[in-house]
Amino acid sequence: MLNMLPGVSFKSKILQLNVFVFGISLFLSLLVFPLHLFSQKIEIGAGFGAMNYKGDISPDFHPGFARLGGNIMFRYNLNNSVSFRASALLGKIYADDKQVSDPMNQIRGMSFNTKIDEIALIAEYNFFNYKYSRYHKDWSPYVFGGLAAMKFSPDQDPIDDYKTNQIVIPFGVGIKYNIKRNWGINLEFGTRKTFTDYLDNLGGNHPGYPKNFQNDYAHNDMYYYTSLTLTYTILNIFCPTD
Repeated sequence: MLNMLPGVSFKSKILQLNVFVFGISLFLSLLVFPLHLFSQKIEIGAGFGAMNYKGDISPDFHPGFARLGGNIMFRYNLNNSVSFRASALLGKIYADDKQVSDPMNQIRGMSFNTKIDEIALIAEYNFFNYKYSRYHKDWSPYVFGGLAAMKFSPDQDPIDDYKTNQIVIPFGVGIKYNIKRNWGINLEFGTRKTFTDYLDNLGGNHPGYPKNFQNDYAHNDMYYYTSLTLTYTILNIFCPTD
C-alpha cells in the first residue's frame, strides 16, 4: 500500500495507510454487525454545489471564484448520533490574479482552472437525537471529518515535477433535514486541507515567479465545497414500533 504512489513524502504515505485501514475497518464492521442492528437507515444521495480555493492566487476566500461541483454518497447511520459515509466529488477550482485587489496579484496576472476528483471516507456526529420518527428530531446540525484521496489536473503544463495524486483531510459542518419518510436533504460546508502547494500550478521553485513573488508560498493550498445533497433511504429492516 505504501508504494502506491512512488516518490511521495513519508507523511503522505502514513496518511495513505490511514485511509486504507479506515476503509477496511468500516467494511468489516458492516459485515460483522448482526442483521437486527440494520434497523437503522442506509442511505444513498447525490448533490451539487460550489467549489472554491485558497492559495497563492487567492490568499483569501473569494466567493466570486466559485465553480460547479457534484457529489454522490453512501451513508451508514450507526445510531442517532454517529454516521459513516463514503463519497465521491468531481468539480473544478479557479482563480484569477486580475480579480484580486492585491497590487502584486495585479502585476503577476496569472489565472488557472484545475479539475478535482476526490474519494472520501468520513465520520459524522449529529448534535441532536436525529432519527426518522415523529418521536425524535427530524433535523440536526452535524460536524464531520475524515480522509480522502484526491487527484488534481491543472489546465496548464506543470511548472514543476509535482505529484497530482494526494491525500487530503476533509472536515466541516452541515445540517440534515428529513423532508418526508425516506427523503432528506443535507446542506454542508467542507474544507479540504491538502499537502500540496500546486493546485494553482504556482509554488515551490517556479521558473517565472520566485518565492518572494508568491503570496502564500509558506503554506499549502486548500479547497472548499459547499453542497446541497438529496438523500434516499434504500434499506429498512422492519422492527417493532416504539
